[in-house]
Amino acid sequence: MAWLLSLALAAALPLPAQAAAKVTERSKQKQAAEAERANLRQKLDALKHDIGQTETAKDDAADALADSEQAISKANRSLRDLGNEQQQTEAKLAALAKKHDELSKTVAAQQAQLSGLLRQQYVAGNEDRIKLLLSGDNPNRINRDLQYMGYVSQAQARLLESLRANLAAVEANQTETRNAKDDLDEITQEQRDQKALLEKEKGKRATLLTQLSSKLASQRKEVGNMQRDDQRLSGLVDKLAQLIEEQKAAEAAAREKQRQEQQAKAQAQAQAARERQREREQQRERQRAALAKKPAPPEPPQNARTPPANPDAIDDDPAPSTPTTMPARNELTPPADTRDAAYGGPFEALRGQLKLPLRGDLVARFGAKRGDGPSWKGLFIRAAEGTEVKAVATGRVVFADWLRGFGNLIIVDHGNQYMTIYGNNQALLKRPGDLVKSGDVIANAGNSGGNEQSGLYFEIRHQGRAFDPLGWVTTR
Repeated sequence: MAWLLSLALAAALPLPAQAAAKVTERSKQKQAAEAERANLRQKLDALKHDIGQTETAKDDAADALADSEQAISKANRSLRDLGNEQQQTEAKLAALAKKHDELSKTVAAQQAQLSGLLRQQYVAGNEDRIKLLLSGDNPNRINRDLQYMGYVSQAQARLLESLRANLAAVEANQTETRNAKDDLDEITQEQRDQKALLEKEKGKRATLLTQLSSKLASQRKEVGNMQRDDQRLSGLVDKLAQLIEEQKAAEAAAREKQRQEQQAKAQAQAQAARERQREREQQRERQRAALAKKPAPPEPPQNARTPPANPDAIDDDPAPSTPTTMPARNELTPPADTRDAAYGGPFEALRGQLKLPLRGDLVARFGAKRGDGPSWKGLFIRAAEGTEVKAVATGRVVFADWLRGFGNLIIVDHGNQYMTIYGNNQALLKRPGDLVKSGDVIANAGNSGGNEQSGLYFEIRHQGRAFDPLGWVTTR
């Protein structure tokens, strides 16, 4: 009995390289995602360079904070991503532990059952089939005992196979648990590294703020800087809108090309079906002509029975076959632009239903004068540093980077040339290309970009033109 259990255990052992393979797979997935993001970052960097290449101010104090503020944003985003991954891994570990307990109980029960069967067989003398056949006993009893022995053997085989499978599942469960724990240790180490980096960058930014405080204060009051900031943001929004429209045109062209290919394929299939139908008609004509040339059979006597019909004869008027051809014209209309559908409906239908991205004090309203400078194009909501900023509607992130005058800035496209803009953030928690839903946390409020107060700058634009967000939010 012991050797059978040992054999089952040995058969269930998986390859030892499985743990290393899982870690490698995780690394590959991360590298692929980073490569895709790097490609997108390259395009956005080129866009930023194109917008800022006409800038004349090269000594803006806020620019000195750019690297530090970007690093703080990246570290915060990484910590948030690692926290989510940690929660998922811990939940996976809990599920694996529960499954391990269930498998262990099943294996223990099967081992006890197998031990009982082997013990019974041993007590019965372990009489084999040959001895039974040569015993000279009653043939009916021999046949009955042989059937009984067959049933027992089959039950033992099934039980042993099930035990092997469960032992293999236990070992695989233990391997997966070890891999999950390794992932958790790796995540914990990455969190420690990111926290250390975050503290270092925060200290660096605090030192720079102290050194540049007077310069920042004077530059904030300069009308030219404010105007350039507005022009820079407007140029960015216009460029992004242009890129989005170009992408939509490319997608529409691809859909039209696919529709034409499908239509051409349908026409080719219809033509082939017509050719096959013509060939069948010609074959039937040839067969009817051949039958017409044969001599007529003699008239049978009146009292003779009618012979069966010729099985090879073909009906001159066959029933019409079910048409298998497709219509020459593709009846399916090309799919419409699904951008609004993917975002849960048109953005303009949400007028009066939006909620502000965060709770705080509204210290600047749309249209109010900024000292001697231009009017506010959006709202500034004062809030504590780190306050969660939420997307006001479903959309796709098209920009998430640092921009002079607005610090860590995130822009969400909602379709039909509607965009929402969130500026002066401490951290950007989403990347370009991410799909976000209404209420998703996309950033943490702050005072990046040289802003005096901590909070959020918020705009809504349509076709590049800013309008009052308060006309779109609910007061409930």
